[in-house]
Amino acid sequence: MLSWLILVAGVGAGLTAGVFLAFSSFVMTGLGRAPAPVGVRAMQEINRAAPNPVFMLTLFGTALLGVGLAVAAVAGRDPGWGFVVAGAATYLVCVGLTIGYHVPRNEALDALDPAAADTEKAWRTYLSDWTRLNHLRTVSAGAGCVLVLLSRWPG
Repeated sequence: MLSWLILVAGVGAGLTAGVFLAFSSFVMTGLGRAPAPVGVRAMQEINRAAPNPVFMLTLFGTALLGVGLAVAAVAGRDPGWGFVVAGAATYLVCVGLTIGYHVPRNEALDALDPAAADTEKAWRTYLSDWTRLNHLRTVSAGAGCVLVLLSRWPG
């Protein structure tokens, strides 16, 4: 059973990394090419749509499962416990960034009037800063995936 739960956690972390990779590699670039009012409005709508059951279960369910697996692996002295703990901890970086960094910036963006004169500058700053730290979310979720799955490699 532990191996199946580890597989689920690895897949969840990988899916999360894929979502963040999409934003880092082309979504934010595409939004940045649009005129500021269009980009802001589109990102506002993306941010409103993001907290849905599927994404929340993937992001936060994976975190909870990872922590539970880390505790179980250490308590049971599972041979791959080090990888499970490292993977869960690494994945939690992306969750911490989401809660502590990205959500507050998304809320601030939501308060912007896309047509206001000062929106262009705020949007350019948001794009640059948000995307830079999203790269870190991508790497942490991807590394969490690999580390958790390595706990069962090659066995």
